[in-house]
Amino acid sequence: MPEVFRFYGFSFFFYSREHEPLHVHVEGNNGMAKYEWNGTEFALFEKHGIKTNDLKKIKKVIDENADIIIKRWHEHFDKRKEDEL
Repeated sequence: MPEVFRFYGFSFFFYSREHEPLHVHVEGNNGMAKYEWNGTEFALFEKHGIKTNDLKKIKKVIDENADIIIKRWHEHFDKRKEDEL
């Protein structure tokens, strides 16, 4: 489970056996969320148990670090595809 980074007590990560579309999971403070890349930004796809104020912080972190999330996704999953060949 590759962790991209941590902010505000939340872990931003991918599961090792992920699927398209590109997305990032967030867990912390007894809740979880998933944001999917829509071609221009990461949009909230689902959430459970995360307060509205925390969602605002998470979205800001994701927006400010979208390039890192996308880069890490491709580094991990493109390498995995190569290893499977």
